[in-house]
Amino acid sequence: MYDLTGFQRDLLYVIAGLDEPHGLAIKEELEDYYEKEIHHGRLYPNLDTLVEKGLVEKGQRDRRTNYYTLTRRGRREIDARTEWESQYIEH
Repeated sequence: MYDLTGFQRDLLYVIAGLDEPHGLAIKEELEDYYEKEIHHGRLYPNLDTLVEKGLVEKGQRDRRTNYYTLTRRGRREIDARTEWESQYIEH
């Protein structure tokens, strides 16, 4: 996960927290968090990168709508990142 951008990490976390979200749902979650508009030209290429890296799987809900889920590797990467962060952040 060290080779991901912060935005890509945020995408992973949102996908992990939602049940097979489609692109628009992911976009809306990130817009709430970032408090600004996320353009399609930023969102979808980054989602594609996560798919290419094997962290996210893209499925098709219907002709126009894709959904995204974490792969086992994506889940392991999030778990490893959380463990690494916990070394530095007091709970």
